[in-house]
Amino acid sequence: MANKLAILWALVVLAVGVHQVQFWRSASLDTDVLALLPEDEQAPEVDAATRKLADEAGRQVVLLVGARDWPSAQKAADEATRVLSEASDLLEPAVVDTSALEQAVDFYRPYRDRLLTPAQRQWLSRATPEELGGTALMKLYQPAGARLTDWNADPLGLWQDWWQARAAETSARPRDGRMWLSGEEREWVLLMWKSKVSAFALGDGSRVTATVERARSQVEAAVPGGRLVAAGVPLYAEAAAAQASWEMSTIGFGSLAAVLLLVWLTFRSLRPIVLVGVSLTLGCAVALSVTALVFDRVHLLTLVFGSSLVGVAEDYGFHYFAARQGKAPSERGPVMRALLPGMALALVTSVVAYLALGVAPFPGLRQMAVFSAAGLTAAFLTVVCWFPSLDTGALPVTSFAERFSASITRWPRIASTPAWWISGAVLTVLVAVGIWKLEPRDDLRQLQGAPANLIADQRELGRLLGLPSPAQFFLVQGDSDDQVLAREAALKTKLDALVSEKVFAGYRAVSDWLPSEAQQREDAALSARAEAQAVAAVSESTGEAPTRAEFSPDPLTLKHFLSGPAAAAIRQQWLGTLGQAQYSVLMLRGLNDPKVLPRLEEVAQGLEGVRWVDKTAEISGLLSRYRRIMGGLIVAGYVAVLLTLVARFGRQAWRAWIPSVLGTLLTLAIFGWVGAPLQLFTVLGLVLLLGMGVDYGIFLLEHPGDGSAWLAVALAGVSTLLSFGLLGLSATPALRSFGLAMLLGEVTIWLLTPCFRLPPGKDTH
Repeated sequence: MANKLAILWALVVLAVGVHQVQFWRSASLDTDVLALLPEDEQAPEVDAATRKLADEAGRQVVLLVGARDWPSAQKAADEATRVLSEASDLLEPAVVDTSALEQAVDFYRPYRDRLLTPAQRQWLSRATPEELGGTALMKLYQPAGARLTDWNADPLGLWQDWWQARAAETSARPRDGRMWLSGEEREWVLLMWKSKVSAFALGDGSRVTATVERARSQVEAAVPGGRLVAAGVPLYAEAAAAQASWEMSTIGFGSLAAVLLLVWLTFRSLRPIVLVGVSLTLGCAVALSVTALVFDRVHLLTLVFGSSLVGVAEDYGFHYFAARQGKAPSERGPVMRALLPGMALALVTSVVAYLALGVAPFPGLRQMAVFSAAGLTAAFLTVVCWFPSLDTGALPVTSFAERFSASITRWPRIASTPAWWISGAVLTVLVAVGIWKLEPRDDLRQLQGAPANLIADQRELGRLLGLPSPAQFFLVQGDSDDQVLAREAALKTKLDALVSEKVFAGYRAVSDWLPSEAQQREDAALSARAEAQAVAAVSESTGEAPTRAEFSPDPLTLKHFLSGPAAAAIRQQWLGTLGQAQYSVLMLRGLNDPKVLPRLEEVAQGLEGVRWVDKTAEISGLLSRYRRIMGGLIVAGYVAVLLTLVARFGRQAWRAWIPSVLGTLLTLAIFGWVGAPLQLFTVLGLVLLLGMGVDYGIFLLEHPGDGSAWLAVALAGVSTLLSFGLLGLSATPALRSFGLAMLLGEVTIWLLTPCFRLPPGKDTH
């Protein structure tokens, strides 16, 4: 029977090998980080808007190059541009020069009469013929260089003010063919570059960051007092990738080396190391194939998370070799049969714990859950089916293993004595107070761990430029293009009141650049009437007969606008058709205080087709909701595990169950005592503890008084601690929260489990 299982598993492994060859030849790994985030199934248009804005922002690198005077700032900008241009395979300049402005002015010239600001609209509707005539006379004698067009085309100077309103979207202004601004005792040149690869696609190395740092060094070396301030999602993404890479190499390889050293000290043989390595390798290969078959694409971060199998999948091999030590090769079959019930029960609890991660609506977590569950199952089957056949040599008991196995007899055992009861009462009070002090905190901002220099540059750029944020915006819906633009206009009317109160700096909308056709007709009629009165007043005053210029008889359409040069700055905010409706995004500038967000949410109330979107708040709410769901799942999981243990161990099942319960409660209490927030990633760590921690009690109950079982538990605990617990040293807040929960829980459960072992002479069977 054993040989048949070994052959059957070999055929499965062969099929996996064939699939692996095909997979690596034809399939590419998914590197889009956004694919890991939850989708809003109730509002796919919100996801579409978020993705479009994020992809646009994910390619932009905004730089301000400054110096004490304008000539020095220009020289510094030249140096920075030269360095950035050398990375032409990685970066390309975005158009921010004055030629784009000239092209936009020419594009809009036939439609000048229907482009009015709200303030102009109010003034024209109430101004008297005398006021209009006086303004027109003043504009007539104004120097020609101060106007965008001749007097006949704009007798009231309306176009100049309209363009100034558009220019208010940024502090930068054209100067000597560059975009310039002044602030913080420096003259600045604005440079806009775009990464040729989205920042949300994980790459190899911090190439954009390295290029920007070379440009910074060159600016500081070439221009005394020169500065370069840079911000952009590519810089943040590369910093996060570099941090993750360093942590994976340091923590991952460090923990693997420590585990291998421990295995060598325990067994003093290469055979256990090689066979355990085979089980890990096959576990990862099967996990990858299963994941590729279940999901359309396998994400790169799934493989990164899958490296954590090193801390769990080798447990089955440890238990086998710990029990096999000191026994003749002929006893391999009986050893495996004796271990099989406990190992199968441990596998079930661990797989259930991993699959529980997939309950959350995060596609990334679901993929990681399937990968890990499949990998564990494959490692288990490798040990069960192949180890008895491949482990043919002798495996003597080492002095290290002998001493450690014997240490179980010196471990304190819980008993009904006053000292234990007092200790339990004190511990109960401490745990209760700690849990009472525990503070849930699901704000997404708490999970950000960006380098301080990037945050400083981002804040300085925000102060100088006032760039809009893609995290909060209004989504506007309509049955047609024109209805969307009209609803934008209604929304802007309400927002103008908040701008005047300085609640936020301003907004950027498609209708700023393209009014609805109805608005264009109204404005064209209003400006025609007002300018006719102004021209008549000028004619009466001067005795001349000037004529008003003619404009396009047709309105400016969306199709024509989007194909023109003026649409470049706003095109990403027009989402177009999604389903049966049209959508656009209105973005906000100067949102520096989160306290104003509720007032903005109120603006959307009562406006048909307008929805306020705060992705930070939505994801924070999602984290909170699933933290509670996963918390309830832990409680249900512990009940289910207890029932499973009772079916196997009867009245003694509590001995394997209670250490994990205490480990979870103590971990939560410690978080409460030290003021660490309770987050979803903390709870996810506790979910894994439920599956892994119970394993230790299972093996000690399965083999009471057997020192080899305690040795295997110790090896499993240390390897899990090294693989997961060291994530508590991570600079990434989410991984650190997860790692600290695993670290505290693992240590607690490992220390407590031997205290609940069976008294001498008792048996669970």
